[in-house]
Amino acid sequence: MIDDSLKAKYQPVIGLEVHAQLLTRSKMYSADENEYGALPNHNLSVITLGHPGTLPKVNHSAIEFAMKMGLATNCHIRRDNLFARKNYFYPDLPKGYQITQDKTPICTDGHVEIRLADGATKQIGVTRIHMEEDAGKSMHLAGETETLVDLNRAGVPLIEIVSEPDIRNSEEAYAYLAEIKKLVEYLGICDGNMEEGSLRCDANVSVMLHGAAEFGVKVEVKNMNSFRNVQRAIEYEIERQILLLEAGEVIDSQTRGFDAPTGTTVGQRSKETLNDYRYFPEPDLPPVIIDDAWLHRMQEQMPALPQQLYARFTGELGLSDYDASVLTAEKDLALYFDELTRLTPNAKAAANWVTGPVKAYLNERALTLDQFPLTTQHLADIIGLIDENKVGQSVASKQLLPYLLENPTQTAAAAAAAQGLLQQSDAGALEAMIRQVLDANPAKVAEYRAGKKSLTGMFMGELMKLTGGKANPKMANQLLRQHLDG
Repeated sequence: MIDDSLKAKYQPVIGLEVHAQLLTRSKMYSADENEYGALPNHNLSVITLGHPGTLPKVNHSAIEFAMKMGLATNCHIRRDNLFARKNYFYPDLPKGYQITQDKTPICTDGHVEIRLADGATKQIGVTRIHMEEDAGKSMHLAGETETLVDLNRAGVPLIEIVSEPDIRNSEEAYAYLAEIKKLVEYLGICDGNMEEGSLRCDANVSVMLHGAAEFGVKVEVKNMNSFRNVQRAIEYEIERQILLLEAGEVIDSQTRGFDAPTGTTVGQRSKETLNDYRYFPEPDLPPVIIDDAWLHRMQEQMPALPQQLYARFTGELGLSDYDASVLTAEKDLALYFDELTRLTPNAKAAANWVTGPVKAYLNERALTLDQFPLTTQHLADIIGLIDENKVGQSVASKQLLPYLLENPTQTAAAAAAAQGLLQQSDAGALEAMIRQVLDANPAKVAEYRAGKKSLTGMFMGELMKLTGGKANPKMANQLLRQHLDG
């Protein structure tokens, strides 16, 4: 760790490159199945392997997924798209080259708005989004000297989302990556699972003195499989580069891997330049032309996105920043809540139910929202019963909700009536029970009338016991005070 005063001398400059595997049924340039977890080297054909005489064909769905991501990140959508061959040798790259986009990325000049922990917002530029194919996967088993290669992943559709170097610390990097993950999930184009590798992030990190005119030497960090590890790798790399510069040493432009157990980065190879890849136009693929009709169709298919829902939840519905952030963090939760608010005017109660009991039920059972037994109408009806003073909040959450979860075919009103959970709102009956409570506690009544007003809570507790918790609290409290003060 270096002290804050030394760190304050330097300005980190960070850009992220995010690879998202697309949820298409087939691969990027062949009809091979795009399936995670299949038997090794099972989803292969001569096209994926690049055998002589085979011809690739561009996946139509992958193009549309890339267009949607471009629209979600406020990008310009290129109309004439060409593909290129990127030549380099990896043991898990069967063709010996990768089909990608070089000078004609499908999306350019966009931006993403991030929200930081203090509530501030910042715009991070998106340089480009381009389509390409994934490589296979090399596996090194413990205790074995040989490398195993699984080519199932080879040819899987990818989009690479390249940010501008607008990120200045690990917190901003975390927020940007979280926003990208939410966008691909809301769009339904990627499951965003970093542990399984369907979302992967490389960080380009450099440091420069505050006020310097030029950026420092860039280092690319790879092998980060979680949001937290992206933060850790960036923080370590910033400190490593500062210490090198303070010692008068030169920073090498290189690719480094992140070692999670130690929290350090390790040099892997010198950073390649564009010339090293020997790009040239892919001769086997014709240009992809995006006309006005196709683009307009994609625009019409765009779903509500996190920022739009956040604005509705905080603006139209009046929720706090915290509630809106929690609700929009997960697509299914946000859409469930959004549907619920169309059925009840009490948005705050709806937020409390969704982020409280509903989320707790799912987390305790490791379920997804589509496995939740109750519809939004059930929750809206429960909220209505509470707002109409027919059922108390505590009774609703501790008795009515659990009952409905076991009996989801019943309505909330019918269940409350059948289980005897409706509040006692008969003034005459409540007054009789209040007199019963007061007659049983004459000494406490005397203390109250002598000035000990805090005893109201004790009397209410006794009344609730007598009514089985079904007394209408507001009515009961009003009648109790009338009898005590009368």
